[in-house]
Amino acid sequence: MGKIAVLDDNMINMIAAGEVIERPASVVKELLENSIDAGATKITVEVEEGGRSLIRIIDDGCGMDADDLALAFEPHATSKLRTSADLSGIRTMGFRGEALASVGSVAKVSVTSRTADAIGGYVIEVDCGEKKEIRPCSAVVGTTIDVRNLFYKLPVRRKFLRTPATEMTHIKEHFIRIGLAHDSLDLTLRHNGKDVYRLLSGQSIRERIGILFGAELAEDLLSTSRAERGMEIRGLMARPVDARASSKYQYLFLNGRFIRDKFILHAVKEAYRGLMEPNKYPVVFLFIQMPPEDYDVNVHPTKTEVRFDNSNLVHSEVLAVLRDKLLSTNLDVGGRVPTLAASDDNEPLDIPPATQADARRERIHRAMEDFFKKPSSATSQQTFTFSKPSHSGGSQSAMYHPEKPITSVPEFSEQPDRENWIAKEFLQVHNSYILVQNDEGFVVIDQHALHERIIYEQMNRRLREGNLPSQRLLMPHSFEVTNAQLEAFESQTELFDKLGIELEPFGPNTLAIQAFPTMLEKADPIECVIEMLDKLADDDKADEERLLHEILDMASCKAAIKAGQALSQGEIADLLADKDIVQRTSRCPHGRPTTIAFSIQELEKQFKRTGF
Repeated sequence: MGKIAVLDDNMINMIAAGEVIERPASVVKELLENSIDAGATKITVEVEEGGRSLIRIIDDGCGMDADDLALAFEPHATSKLRTSADLSGIRTMGFRGEALASVGSVAKVSVTSRTADAIGGYVIEVDCGEKKEIRPCSAVVGTTIDVRNLFYKLPVRRKFLRTPATEMTHIKEHFIRIGLAHDSLDLTLRHNGKDVYRLLSGQSIRERIGILFGAELAEDLLSTSRAERGMEIRGLMARPVDARASSKYQYLFLNGRFIRDKFILHAVKEAYRGLMEPNKYPVVFLFIQMPPEDYDVNVHPTKTEVRFDNSNLVHSEVLAVLRDKLLSTNLDVGGRVPTLAASDDNEPLDIPPATQADARRERIHRAMEDFFKKPSSATSQQTFTFSKPSHSGGSQSAMYHPEKPITSVPEFSEQPDRENWIAKEFLQVHNSYILVQNDEGFVVIDQHALHERIIYEQMNRRLREGNLPSQRLLMPHSFEVTNAQLEAFESQTELFDKLGIELEPFGPNTLAIQAFPTMLEKADPIECVIEMLDKLADDDKADEERLLHEILDMASCKAAIKAGQALSQGEIADLLADKDIVQRTSRCPHGRPTTIAFSIQELEKQFKRTGF
């Protein structure tokens, strides 16, 4: 007797269910999509014990008659496709005909349904693939599906289910995706009899984000849109300061379907590059509309992956709509003046009067360093607290008067020198920060971070026009290199030419710098080139564009004004003037903020002047 046998239909369905039904959340996703395809306007999801004991979906869709119910649990039975030609333009959420067949093979399922033209409904029960007779029953128009005891006949699968709280987290995620993609639907999610989410039809996407993720995030989102070359893109995007530690808050929707796509996610990352820290992820909600014929959704059973006919076009359009919005928005960080918790006169407790001024200055300096993320060897429990960015949209132009002398922060004392406190339009603090008055209050600028961004953008602009201008050194700067560094140089000679760095062999394992970029005149040539060679040697498989930008990041940091460097009034004036004409000056190339804005309203609140 042969060893090969044909599996029965129920076993086939149980195995196939493993591709579609991973956990209770998978059931919720598939059934919600069926309800949407049925034309429902109101859907309620009721869950018990994280979906382990019950998942109930109630909708007011078109319903099914007895004949449809009889076929609904058959594998690959669907009302959404008729011929293979239909696969080239999928316009429904589901189309494979796998959902009910897969669910019915791994749980106890009861379906009650009624069509609009029928006087009554019908019910069918399925127990892990065993169907009972269809019976007439009383029912409202639409469909109610009960799924009980998921995987109860598959103990191997059931034991891998997590706690009810964990499973409920996954269910909420699928509910959120549907809620964001279909704002015309009235949606309710209940767990153990209590409402978790209630979304009303007609709410805006921003309103729904406020309900699902919090009003503070929703209010701060930037709105953008673009319609070109057969694509319509709408987006709500957070400012770089609101970036998160994971990509969980990146939601992509294509024609109402939640998707994950590497080309779009890369475009999102590129749009924010240089505006936030490298290990952070921007918060983005993107809604893309395009002809169904321009992409294939029949890639994976879960239908979250798609294949675009022209992925480069999608990438460029998404990058453009996000980047344009970021470049046209004031991304300066809003700050709130500190509340110093101490005695009534705001002096620290148990500190001698002679040292109170020093302690106060040290607190301010440390708080600034903490916010701009500079290292500090000292520790302190007294810090600034900062609020969300100010979105007043006021003038970004700093008012400065070069004819006025620049002074450092005056000493605190019982009888301060009055001349030191005459109002000035800008002020250098601790040779690291610049205070600038503007129409709304004042801003604090990290001089190194701002200059770093300015140099980076200037080099980028010059590179778009050609190679960076360079000047020959009076004497060659020679240095020894490792074999890896020498190979990196030999493989990237065009890159060094583009950067305006002329390197030549100068003996065994030695290179000499003959010319160096004029824009990096403040950087040490040998230190800068060695670090470039190390980066090239460590990341030789990276694409040239990313390598170039990483090198520009490093080079601009080396050449920028340093923290602790005293500046003349002319240098400060030039720096502030460049801030107004260079793009993206709210963040340094590494993503740190360059500017914090403080409002007069916040100052008046702290000084108890409200109401006067």
